[in-house]
Amino acid sequence: MNEEVKKLLDWYLINKRDLPWRKDKNPYHIWISEIMLQQTRIEAVIPYYEKFMKEIPDISSLANVNEDKLLKLWQGLGYYNRARNLKKAAIEIMNIYQGVFPNKFSQIVKLPGIGEYTASAISSICFGEKEITVDGNVMRVFTRFYNDNSNISKVSTRNMIHDKLLCLEINDFGMFNEAIMELGETVCVPNGMPRCDVCPLQKKCLSNLNHNYYLFPVKDDKKEKEVVEMTVFIFVWNRKTIVQKRKDKGLLHNLYEFVNLLGFLSYDEVRKFAEDYGKVSFIKKSISYVHIFTHKKWKMQSYFIFMDEVKCPNLFKDISYIEDELALPTAFSPFLYALKEEIR
Repeated sequence: MNEEVKKLLDWYLINKRDLPWRKDKNPYHIWISEIMLQQTRIEAVIPYYEKFMKEIPDISSLANVNEDKLLKLWQGLGYYNRARNLKKAAIEIMNIYQGVFPNKFSQIVKLPGIGEYTASAISSICFGEKEITVDGNVMRVFTRFYNDNSNISKVSTRNMIHDKLLCLEINDFGMFNEAIMELGETVCVPNGMPRCDVCPLQKKCLSNLNHNYYLFPVKDDKKEKEVVEMTVFIFVWNRKTIVQKRKDKGLLHNLYEFVNLLGFLSYDEVRKFAEDYGKVSFIKKSISYVHIFTHKKWKMQSYFIFMDEVKCPNLFKDISYIEDELALPTAFSPFLYALKEEIR
């Protein structure tokens, strides 16, 4: 594949996308982008990245940012522990490395929230270290190129791919890593037919020659997700509503949510529960929404609870305040949109 390395790099120099974190080799920029790109499409990440950099431009500001502000900036990206670990890592960099991002893979990989993939990306792109990044894109390109039916769900397969790529004649590991990931994201795509006609590796790619790209990569079947049924209460009083902070442990911890109970409740059950908050004027069924997590599926039915009088006015918050200041995860944001439509 050594000849193909040159073809890949030549292709990359001509076809690489103009992305904001590629404008320099600042490790802070690469770090934030790599963490954001986990589980999220590039097109979706760009506006988040640009806003994040405007609000938190460097390691020092990240180490000192208020967590609510950090989570608000992360709202919509999901997997909020990624953001929390960014702050933890920034604090370590300030304390251990005097605010200077470490330049060795062995140091970077020890920071909170940074695994081997991210550490290899940062160390190769920013500091020229001889490291290979292996993500889903790389494994897909590799297994299709070699017609390799090794199960990519296994750590041993990931390690094998890493070691084989490391043996190639590569002068710029950072550029190689970016190039092969770019190829996987834009040409050797995971869904639908790959664009083999524009692929620089097509002449030597075995799955292209055998017309069996759809067989690769081989991976474990997805497990069935646990289904959780939930009733969501959208209280309405003086054009305000109630959101509450979730517990500091577990799924979506320390983020905000609408009041909710497990199970699908009847109208009578909804009214009985709502009366704990004050005098109910009337109840109206609102939207149903399904939110899918890695291991769970939330099925949610919501109700507008219009209140005449309330026992604790301080629980109710302006919608604009919720939108501007509080980190309301994607699982609950559709109910805020429904509320805005209802009372506009």
